This record gives sequence, C-alpha cells and structure tokens, in this order.
Amino acid sequence: MSYPKFNCLPILFGFLLLALTAGADDVKENIKIPEPGNTQIITLDDGSSLVGRIIDIGDTHITFDCNLGQMSIAIEKIRKIAEVADSSFREGKYWFPNPNRTRLYFGSTGRMLKGGDGYISDTYIFFPGFAYGITDNITIGGGFSIFPGLSMNEQLFYLTPKIGIKASGSADFAIGAFILRVPGDAVSDDNDDGVTIGTLNVVGTFGSDDLSLTTGLGYGFAGDELADKPAVQLGGEWRFARRLSFVTENWILPEIDAPVISYGIRFFGESLTTNFALFNILDDEAVFPGIPYVDFVWNF
Repeated sequence: MSYPKFNCLPILFGFLLLALTAGADDVKENIKIPEPGNTQIITLDDGSSLVGRIIDIGDTHITFDCNLGQMSIAIEKIRKIAEVADSSFREGKYWFPNPNRTRLYFGSTGRMLKGGDGYISDTYIFFPGFAYGITDNITIGGGFSIFPGLSMNEQLFYLTPKIGIKASGSADFAIGAFILRVPGDAVSDDNDDGVTIGTLNVVGTFGSDDLSLTTGLGYGFAGDELADKPAVQLGGEWRFARRLSFVTENWILPEIDAPVISYGIRFFGESLTTNFALFNILDDEAVFPGIPYVDFVWNF
C-alpha cells in the first residue's frame, strides 16, 4: 500500500504566526454603558483591574463607578474592557469563564474557540501545540515533537481541524480530525515519506462550561484505510472552585478489551492552565495509581 506524503510544518508555523499576531482587544469599541444586569471589568496598562460600570463617556476620559467610588479614567490607560453577567460573581468574587472549555486532556469537547481566540500548549515538555479560532465555528490546531537529537524530518507533526455545530441550549456538537505524520524511519527502513494516520471524530458536549459531559466517536485511519469500528470517548469536567476543576477522559478502543481511563485536576486562571492527571488501563496489568500526565496551556 502507498501512503500519501504529509508535511504539515509550513501549515503549523503559518497558523502559529497568525495566532501569535492576532489583533489586540479594540478598547474603543468596548467603551459603552453596560446593559442592565451586566458588570464591566477594566484592565489598566499597569495590569490592575477594576470592577464596576461605566456611567459617563467623554472624549479622553470615562467615569467608572466601582467599590472605590466614581473614578475618572483616561481612555489611553485602558488595556481591556470586558462585560460580564452579574451572575458571574459568587460571594463577591468574579468567576471568570472556563478558559479550557474546548478540550479535556488529549480529546476535544463539542465546544469551540471564538473567532480570534486561541491557545498555545505544551504536553510532556516535548510536545508543543496550538489552536486558533478562525471563526466561531472553525478552529485549526496542530503541533509537533521536539525530541533532542532528531532532525526536523524525524519529528512527529499533527493537525487538528475542527468544525462546530451549535445545537440548542446547553448542547454543542463538533466534527474534527487528528492527523498525524509518522516519520518513515519509525515505520520501516525503506519508507522515506512517512505515514499519515489519525482519527475522524464527532463529539458532543452537554451542560454548562463549569459542569459538562462529553461523549464522542472516533474512526481511526492509516493512509486511505478506515477502521471498521470506532473508538468511544466519554469524559467530563466539574468546576468545583473558582480556579479548580476535576477532569476525566476515558476511551474504549477497538480490539482492546480494557478501557483507557484518566482523572485529574485542572488548575487555571483567566489565561494560564495546568493539568495534572493519571492515565490507566483497566485490566490486570494496570499501573497504580496510573501514568502521570501534565500539560500547560496559555490562552489568548
């Protein structure tokens, strides 16, 4: 069988450059009197934040009503303005949106990045990656390995395109793919082009961003051959504190009797996330307590 040659390096670097140079928040467009039931969070150029409401807008300054009283703030000093629902505050603290609603660990959820949003990730140090929302319904992602001592042609490269389908209410669905180029030397001595393998996936997520269930199917492929049976994904996330979530991701794989399970804690702020988890196979040879997994994600 002949496998198509797959080199995603130019695509990866092109989209990574696009992600890193994505446009900054347009402050002037967000300077407005908020809707009833909403609160604004202003971030100043020194990194400090104020919570309250704009009550007056001038040519060079705004009047901002917050717990410190009414303040006059120069527009040129404002780095960002976010408008959030009053329900985002619990016991006086702002519960910022879940920054990793689109992913579990390895697997994706049915939810999408907003157009212009993205993240840069690093798994096990040697696997940097990224994802970028081209539109609210189209995301492109990818990554590569950086194993020391290997040339660029000997590294792994992957792409993760994803298209979202909004259902209704709290249900979101997406279709996507995981496309991996395996170097030829890893397959056989006489294969110079490498092999393209991966999965074609459909996934659905139900519930809120802070308490959700994700389920999906993935059909594996190698070259132009598609698997007869799908892998089954089942996972979820429970945000039990302002900066902490419990995350689980589990798979039933074809031809493997024992399921692959994982569980761990997600630590996150508004932009930076760290995942610590344990993976295991539920059979007689399971490794207690599991194989450690760690990644870091920076959202922008």
